[in-house]
Amino acid sequence: MELIEGIKTRRSVRQFTDEKVSRETIEAIIDGARFAPTWKNSQTPRYIVVDSRDIMEKIADEGVMGREHNAGIIKGVAALVVLTSVKGICGYEPDGSFSTSKGNEWQMFDAGIAAQTFCLAAHNYGVGSVIMGIFDEKEVGRIIGLDDSRVVSALIAIGYPAQEPNAPKRDGVEEYVAFI
Repeated sequence: MELIEGIKTRRSVRQFTDEKVSRETIEAIIDGARFAPTWKNSQTPRYIVVDSRDIMEKIADEGVMGREHNAGIIKGVAALVVLTSVKGICGYEPDGSFSTSKGNEWQMFDAGIAAQTFCLAAHNYGVGSVIMGIFDEKEVGRIIGLDDSRVVSALIAIGYPAQEPNAPKRDGVEEYVAFI
């Protein structure tokens, strides 16, 4: 798939078929996603793939802050990817001081780039995805047994699309750019 075509045709998918995504396909997606840029090449994103129905049910019931829409997506998905980030690296110097005025905000910036790169790689393999941001990071971390060195950055539902969502209307490029 041509890169720009992939960017323009990737959609958030919220309804999936029952077909499982193979571990080989998931590994291929992550192989592409690992090339997402990170602050000072820190490579802090990590992916935990949850394909256990019991764990997904627990996350849906206890980890999405009562958000029924997200719970429904999780209960109907082939796999749930918990995007985590290694803490205390992005934005920090070796002595623990911050490199920029953004402090530790680089961690979430890098996680966002990683999530989008993951979703584009998934699209390349015909796998649909949706990034979910409404969740209780501490509760999800507890459910999956995440240690204190990492933080949950996003939940990404993946599977084969049950339908292709229509493209939302976009403003023209003139709304996005200013030249000075």
